[in-house]
Parts: sequence; C-alpha cells; structure tokens
Amino acid sequence: MIRIDLDVMLARRKMSLTELSQRVGITMANLSILKNGRARAVRLETLDAICRALDCQPGDILVYERDAGQEKE
Repeated sequence: MIRIDLDVMLARRKMSLTELSQRVGITMANLSILKNGRARAVRLETLDAICRALDCQPGDILVYERDAGQEKE
C-alpha cells in the first residue's frame, strides 16, 4: 500500500494544510482525503504541485508499506 505522508513534510516546512491548499489550488477537502489516507489515486499533476509547494521530492511524501498478511514475492 502507498501512504501519502503530508503531515511530516508540512511540519518540516512549518506550513498548514490551509496554506498548502492555497498554494497548490486544491480544496481543503481533497487535501484532507490525501492526508488521511482515503485517496484511491493521485494525479501526477497534483503530486507535482504539492512537491513544488513543499520543495520536496515525491519520495518524501509517498511511503510504501506492505499490507498485513501480504507475502513477499
């Protein structure tokens, strides 16, 4: 499973979700869906805008976690 870890990067940048929303042009509701792990997908354009606003790489906010019970291949 891929987890979007916005909280950590927002804290590092001392930026609120509201400020990120304004900088990126994404609604608070949609950013909250990403932040809370309920997003099923994220557009590359959106990821690009978030990374630009937070001055980070995609790998700084995208984290891979193996699902419980998932076997190694």
